Amino acid sequence: MATTTKAATTKAGTTKAATAKKSATTATAATKAAGPGATAKKAATTKAAAKKTTAKKAAPTGATTTPTTKARAPRRGALAAGAARASGERAKRRSTPLLAATTAATTAPTMTDSSAPAGPRETIPVVPPEAAAVTTGSSKHRPRPRPAAKAVPSRKAVARSGARTARPASTRTSGAAATRPARALKAVPDDAPVLAAVPTPEATTRTVAPGVEELLSAGIAAVRAAAQAAGISAEDVERHLASMLSYVRRRLTGDYSVDEFGFDEDFTRHFYLPVLRPLYRSWFRVEVRGIENIPATGGGLVVANHSGTIAMDSLMTQVAVHDEHPAHRHLRMLGADLVFQTPVVGQIARKSGSTLAANPDAERLLSNGELCGVWPEGFKGVGKPFSERYKLQRFGRGGFVSAALRTGAPIIPCSIVGAEEIYPIIGNMKAVARLLGAPYAPITPTWPLLGPLGLVPLPSKWIIEFGSPVETADLGPAAADDPMLVFDLTDQVRETIQQTLYSLLMQRRSVFF
Repeated sequence: MATTTKAATTKAGTTKAATAKKSATTATAATKAAGPGATAKKAATTKAAAKKTTAKKAAPTGATTTPTTKARAPRRGALAAGAARASGERAKRRSTPLLAATTAATTAPTMTDSSAPAGPRETIPVVPPEAAAVTTGSSKHRPRPRPAAKAVPSRKAVARSGARTARPASTRTSGAAATRPARALKAVPDDAPVLAAVPTPEATTRTVAPGVEELLSAGIAAVRAAAQAAGISAEDVERHLASMLSYVRRRLTGDYSVDEFGFDEDFTRHFYLPVLRPLYRSWFRVEVRGIENIPATGGGLVVANHSGTIAMDSLMTQVAVHDEHPAHRHLRMLGADLVFQTPVVGQIARKSGSTLAANPDAERLLSNGELCGVWPEGFKGVGKPFSERYKLQRFGRGGFVSAALRTGAPIIPCSIVGAEEIYPIIGNMKAVARLLGAPYAPITPTWPLLGPLGLVPLPSKWIIEFGSPVETADLGPAAADDPMLVFDLTDQVRETIQQTLYSLLMQRRSVFF
């Protein structure tokens, strides 16, 4: 009986061993089919099953299983899985650049604790604060990998090398920057390369405002370039520019004088005449003759014909006397009341030396040794039609002659050719003139047909000739009270101007050349 039981027990053990071996073989085949990913898990399961079978084998024969509680072995498969996850975390951290830097720092030369007692000395690795923060911190707040270094070293690179630039004492911090803790200095080996000091952002971004000298130099260079492009001498341009700047300074500081008639010589010389010179030289191309007949000093009365719809002839005569005469004398023109009643024109006329065409004003100017100019035809000569061009109108009652006789100033006849063609009058709108209170309302080939373009004068060729002076000093002041003498002198001056006009018209090749 005992032999039978033992044989049955041995047979049962053999059957269980065969069953365990078959299970292991099946698990191995399943692991191979599942792939390498499940190898570790299946291996752990197979190992646990094998140990369980071995424990059952070791149990005594005939032992009965009791339902009592027994000590459960720890789950080794879960521990293996946790170990695998931990190893994966460590491998992932090692692949991070900061952790690599930390690993390199831990393998760097170590500092020896000199305060330790004799015997084996303990070496303390030097770990940068950033690497320590990465090692001890959680994976959620791990900093991102840093970008590649730039050509110019950053502040942190300069700080690592030990070359620090001192901040100015006046720099202040406020808010979150003031409460930020100071960073500890990093220990750097003695053989580390030292970088050159990099200028602070304040020094690199600071810009120096250009001064007055730099601005003037740039302006002069620009003016020279423009003058060369236009074919004008750079010296002339600079001279005119300096004169203009000086004129502006005098106007701002009030360093100029005005006489009793309102004549502003500084305004006339540096602003009024330069504005008229382009018309005088380039547009009308004025040719001056007999300028030597104008006296260099003392009083004199220039008497000229009047024409042109707009009194451009008086302005060109004023420029001719100043620019062509050796003494550069100013011509003080005598104008009608309408000129000084016009808002802007009247002010400019006063500043340029003009005054009212009245005997008292003319006599005062001539007595002071000034050179005066008068156009006795007045509006009758300016507004005459083109069909009556170069035919002198009546000279009035000879008031200019009496003024010259009382002061003893010579009378210089002046003949102007070319002014009749700048605005040829082909009609007169008398109703419009009466409505506006003007002496005439002209109609020209360009006005009012072309609108504002009709105000541009035609570029006719001008000739201004000054005749021989008529002396009045030997007649005495009492001759001004003789009407017949005044009339004879007036007619003589008028006839001289008319004959000169005819002579100049014969000499002129064409209207525009």
